[in-house]
Amino acid sequence: MAGTLILFPGQGSQAVGMAEYLWEYPAARQAFTEATDVLGWDIGELCRHGSMEELTRTDRTQLAVLTCSLAAWRVLAEAGVVFTTATGHSLGEYSALVAAGNLSFADALHVVEARGRAMQACADERGGTMAAVIGLDNAAVEQACASVADVWVANYNSPGQVVISGSIEGVRAAGEAATAAGAKRVVPLPVAGAFHTPLMAGAAEALSRALSEVTFLAGTGTFFSTTEVRAPEAGELAEVMARQLMSPVRFSQSMEALLQSQAPPATAVEVGPGNVLSGLLKRIARDLPVASTGDGESLERAIEGYGPEGGAG
Repeated sequence: MAGTLILFPGQGSQAVGMAEYLWEYPAARQAFTEATDVLGWDIGELCRHGSMEELTRTDRTQLAVLTCSLAAWRVLAEAGVVFTTATGHSLGEYSALVAAGNLSFADALHVVEARGRAMQACADERGGTMAAVIGLDNAAVEQACASVADVWVANYNSPGQVVISGSIEGVRAAGEAATAAGAKRVVPLPVAGAFHTPLMAGAAEALSRALSEVTFLAGTGTFFSTTEVRAPEAGELAEVMARQLMSPVRFSQSMEALLQSQAPPATAVEVGPGNVLSGLLKRIARDLPVASTGDGESLERAIEGYGPEGGAG
């Protein structure tokens, strides 16, 4: 039976004051209390009143987005919103694993804390950057990357929007090749690491150690990996999540695979700060109803539209 797809955003969706609207919901406040107890510092204060400089620290950003996303999900779940499949973009896959019952909230916090530190350390050691290529098909972007050294496709976000990642020189050269091939724009991203490439091998090794210390459960919902473009079994999730750091995020291909499956989603909800994934999904599936929850009004509309009384869940 067709149902609701829930999507969780990744790093880059953070914003100053992004948790303020969640504070009126007891279920959300409880999520921040639990996270604070696990981490030993007040993450609610960071997500409500932290500066953008604080929120963009890799060792803080990932934890903040994870906690905000799951706080919003708890509000939806308490209101009776149900889903058939949970997925996410990069970091957002950890929120999806918790929502699907494959990973506890506490274990997700521990792993994401280690992930953020490992990625920052690897970026400090290896350097690197990323850039979004706009208005060029996948094959042409792949060819541009193949024409130079140390650069790869990192994110297949939507038709005509692909992110490349690698060394600073490699990304610059591949961007020039993409422009020569007809790209409308090449937009440098404000990151200091070559995420989702082989240059993250050191971070993947450190993450593997953290993943080996947590327990992955069978789950109560379906988790769909956007790097593997499939729903992995619980026993392979540790390996899948370690590979994720060096693998491209195939968000566009994953959404197309879900829409072409035997039971495609009838609706979708982006759960967490911002509305980036909602925008991407609308470009991929123009007729699929998509909601976001990045502010108070949007969250209330999602509750009304996707809860038991709304009938969309």
